[in-house]
Amino acid sequence: MKISAFKKSYEGKWVLDFPGFELKDGNICAVIGSNGSGKSTIAKVLAGIVKADNRRLPVPNDISVGYMPQKSFAFRLSTISNIRLSGGSEEEALVLMKRLQIDHLARKRAKKMSGGETARMALARLLIRPYDLLILDEPTASMDIESTALTEEVVSEYCRNTGCTVLWVTHSLQQARRVAQQAIFMRNGCLCEAGEAEKLLFNPDKTETREFLEFYGI
Repeated sequence: MKISAFKKSYEGKWVLDFPGFELKDGNICAVIGSNGSGKSTIAKVLAGIVKADNRRLPVPNDISVGYMPQKSFAFRLSTISNIRLSGGSEEEALVLMKRLQIDHLARKRAKKMSGGETARMALARLLIRPYDLLILDEPTASMDIESTALTEEVVSEYCRNTGCTVLWVTHSLQQARRVAQQAIFMRNGCLCEAGEAEKLLFNPDKTETREFLEFYGI
């Protein structure tokens, strides 16, 4: 899946210059980098939440795209009703909820859930239907260690079962190492290095990438 080159600026101030990248179908690609490096902006542009400067969507027009923002949203409905807003049967929703260990909250008001539970509900709302490209922006930021591990496992299973490609924005280098087959390192709004995850995360070519990894202890 080809991601076309694009630029993004706000009020005349340049924030992102992305040269494009080839995502391998069915792979998870981790996007890493410091705060302010452009990770979330990439996610928003690819999801169509904000427009690139050329006003064109950088992903192919004929693919379906799912997006999970950093802050998960719950509507004033039961948890299972929130999940089924994206489609699917009640049985499918319950299977997903059980897999994500929130089935005991099915009939509860979603607005009363914790941040981590809300994030798992939002993820279930995406995974109840198939996508060609799934964009996850820090999906486990509000989760504990156990829920994070469960989410990583469930998303990986979804990729294998559906052939979906995932762009996973994460602040955790350890998480990138666990889940990704490809990786992108962003620095100051530019793509500094990209390629196979194992190579980039352990033996990168660029000095800037090595310094970033050493600073964060991987």
